[in-house]
Amino acid sequence: MFLEFGAVHYGEDVTQLEHVLQAAYCAREDDAPDSLIAAALLHDIGQFMNDAGNAAEKRGIDARHEISGAEFLARYFPAEVVEPVRLHVDAKRYLCAVEPGYLEDLSRASTISLALQGGVYSPAEAAEFTARPYSSEAVRLRRYDDMGKRQDWDVPPLETYRSLLEAQLISG
Repeated sequence: MFLEFGAVHYGEDVTQLEHVLQAAYCAREDDAPDSLIAAALLHDIGQFMNDAGNAAEKRGIDARHEISGAEFLARYFPAEVVEPVRLHVDAKRYLCAVEPGYLEDLSRASTISLALQGGVYSPAEAAEFTARPYSSEAVRLRRYDDMGKRQDWDVPPLETYRSLLEAQLISG
């Protein structure tokens, strides 16, 4: 999927592949657990399904890429990988509600999608979010997501994550 759709731009100044590699690199540099590095690498896999990567900017809809991506990943990875992916959009909505300046610092594409994804959380919604399992991991993932949008940033290639991803696969 990365090879087929990774070269696609999705409203940011980087390609899908550049973005997820940068996010994974940020997680690795932050000494995140391997499950969160894997989540950072895979968090936008739903963008590759049904042209979801173009839904917000070109079609004005929320394709719920976090849900389709998490459902796809759940066949292969444990909750420690899947749930931060499922919650990374909610984490954006949460951070917009609780962190001064976060909303203003969002990229143009993230701002467009935020409105389609339900907007900034209310105080009650923010409290509900923090009570959910994996919400703190999702917030960390969201920060890696935000940092992974830099042009001309040379980070390790996809192949360097193969053994990490293979170690995260569920048996069965």
